[in-house]
Amino acid sequence: MHIHILGICGTFMGGIAAIARESGHTVTGCDQDVYPPMSTQLESQGIQLIPGYSPEQIQLQPDIFVIGNVVTRGNPLMEEILNRNLPYISGPQWLAENILRNRWVLAVAGTHGKTTTSSMLAWILEYAGLNPGFLIGGIPENFGISARIGDSSPFFVIEADEYDTAFFDKRSKFVHYHPRTAILNNLEFDHADIFADLPAIERQFHHFVRIVPNNGLIVANGKDQNLTRVLQQGCWTPVEAFGTENGWHTKLQDNQAIDIYCHDMHQGRLQWDLLGEHNRMNALAALIAARHAGVPVKAAIEALAQFKNVKRRMEKRGTVNGITVYDDFAHHPTAIQTTINGLRTFAGKEKIIAVLEPRSNTMKMGVWKDSLADSLREADQVFCFTRDAQWAKAALAPLAQKADCFDDMHPLVQTICGIAKPGDHILLMSNGGFGGIHEKILSALKK
Repeated sequence: MHIHILGICGTFMGGIAAIARESGHTVTGCDQDVYPPMSTQLESQGIQLIPGYSPEQIQLQPDIFVIGNVVTRGNPLMEEILNRNLPYISGPQWLAENILRNRWVLAVAGTHGKTTTSSMLAWILEYAGLNPGFLIGGIPENFGISARIGDSSPFFVIEADEYDTAFFDKRSKFVHYHPRTAILNNLEFDHADIFADLPAIERQFHHFVRIVPNNGLIVANGKDQNLTRVLQQGCWTPVEAFGTENGWHTKLQDNQAIDIYCHDMHQGRLQWDLLGEHNRMNALAALIAARHAGVPVKAAIEALAQFKNVKRRMEKRGTVNGITVYDDFAHHPTAIQTTINGLRTFAGKEKIIAVLEPRSNTMKMGVWKDSLADSLREADQVFCFTRDAQWAKAALAPLAQKADCFDDMHPLVQTICGIAKPGDHILLMSNGGFGGIHEKILSALKK
């Protein structure tokens, strides 16, 4: 079968492309404004990428068009598909019907930590010799690819997103996946472009809870009151909680050593390099889910000790003249604050220069303007690229002299490099390519 994917460079759709090709399908696709790591992943797999959405692409005559949720009415190729009544399907539905049917699906949902937790879970199963399939919204360093079919294994790990499925299917993506093991990491208001308020998101999460079978397992953050409300709406599946003393929890020995407990029973000690409480919570969720799939806790801890994190999650992009540059996907105030706090734990009193691109739809709308400044307070210097978020200049006013805003990339890079000194940490945060600022800064520092 030949499938043509619209919006192929999104992390989810790029993963579908990889899995479809591995399954023996002919895969082509189109997108615009592409950037790594997905563009380079597609190139390495020999998948033809067509720039833009020209209507002429129907001449490829695929058996079906797979539509990403970036595609809207008015898209010229989509309009041609509709006018000619050609067959099309959403990415999640294609995945559910062609890959996930008859698999033991382990789905990771939540506002934050989905990609990292999914990567941890897939790696634990891999370490245990279970050869899982997976589709993750990033590239786990342990695998070097965002998706694979894992056709010799019953297990499939998927990052379960609450964002809507497609312009013609406004349900959250995760309702398509029918998991047997479901992780609920946390829940906050986000995606203001499609959800009116927090209760609207909670309803979608309850739709997800409703489809987990009673012989499955829900792994839930016991500290999150929003998730508690979701489960109180009705739950027909056993629940294991993490993050509380009466469930699974951790005790930090130092930055790298973590003791893991289930209630008051010590399960083992994890020695690793990841920073922050959020990663300890992610690890607990992955460990419990893997245990449900049959992996002993001891083996899961051994696997996590060898976990290498995910590209664009506190990824060290380079060090020049003692100045270290990091890339992170943070684009929500909670994630921004958590990321900076984690780096602060590691950096101590060394200077942190935080550089933010408010790029998500919710950020551009200014939904988080009242909490943005607080999320950045632990940084010593803050820069914001405000080309698409002019409201941010006023929002960062409480930070006074330690915050500055730029509409132009070149002076932003020059200013950052002008103040950076040996021992400093430059933290770049965006859910997009950020105009290639990472390499621009590293190149400027070398000069």
